[in-house]
Amino acid sequence: MPPGIYRAEDFLDNDGISDKPVKIAVAISVGRNQQSRGQGPGPRLSKELIRRVPKVRLRPTVTVDFTGSDPQVEGSVNAVEAITYSACFYVFRCLLAEDVPATAGLMRPIRVIAPEGTIVNARPPAAVAGGNVETSQRIVDVLLRALAQAIPERIPAAASGTMNNLTVGGIDPHTGKPFAYYETIAGGMGARPSKHGVSGVHTHMTNSLNTPAEALEYAYPLRVRRYSLRPASGGGGKHRGGDGIVRKIEVLTDCEVTLLADRRTRGPWGLAGGEAGAPGKASVIRSGGSVAEMPGKFSTRLRKGERIRIESPGGGGWGTVAAK
Repeated sequence: MPPGIYRAEDFLDNDGISDKPVKIAVAISVGRNQQSRGQGPGPRLSKELIRRVPKVRLRPTVTVDFTGSDPQVEGSVNAVEAITYSACFYVFRCLLAEDVPATAGLMRPIRVIAPEGTIVNARPPAAVAGGNVETSQRIVDVLLRALAQAIPERIPAAASGTMNNLTVGGIDPHTGKPFAYYETIAGGMGARPSKHGVSGVHTHMTNSLNTPAEALEYAYPLRVRRYSLRPASGGGGKHRGGDGIVRKIEVLTDCEVTLLADRRTRGPWGLAGGEAGAPGKASVIRSGGSVAEMPGKFSTRLRKGERIRIESPGGGGWGTVAAK
């Protein structure tokens, strides 16, 4: 990467308590590689090897500074420092031209600054459950947005940017015992400088697979009414973003349903003139047929036969479409 300072910011929709967007800001400072003599951390070497190999330690050449991010919030989307560090680790590992082991050595030339008491380094008694699953995604987004200024030919547009965490719980009428079901719902991958994004996939920090409809219906009192791609939800451009997913689930007994999701007020951004992907949506279909539009973060009671419908965001597009 060329030396310089690359800045970006991105937002969570809200913290689930207030409607105020939550800002994550970053400045990535890239310096020139420097080496210093001296015994650095590492494995014990034989005396013969020590005589033959220079004692070299890399100084930090990249500083990732989250100063300017919003203070920690009342809702559960606060991230602890380890989550922020992990997101940085993930992004810089993705930039390597080869597959390397996940070791501490990768981060030796990278310094992370996450001010205490902010959304990226919350202190007790902040609620942090959503920081792992949602804020980690937005940290990745803001890092990629900054790095796109340095190496635009290597960086994709924003992916769906949310795990769409769905939880359903109640009493199973077949067993009389409590049940709890949790899943994350995939979305669209952002378009890349050389090709379209992929539709209906988990990206970045999700690291999970889908739940097949047959397995879900076999194990729980739930019925999948629709599971499909969400047409035209990827952002337009020279390369289109991938489409999101439509998932509609009917409950076969009274249930408590909770959704923890994001990218509902603004869609995933595009790059190089590409359009943003479509924001996500959620709705509840009641017994009488009425439809209630729901926010990204909510908890509600569904009666037997009622349904929840989730439409995940599409990925951002990359590049402008050439005029005909």
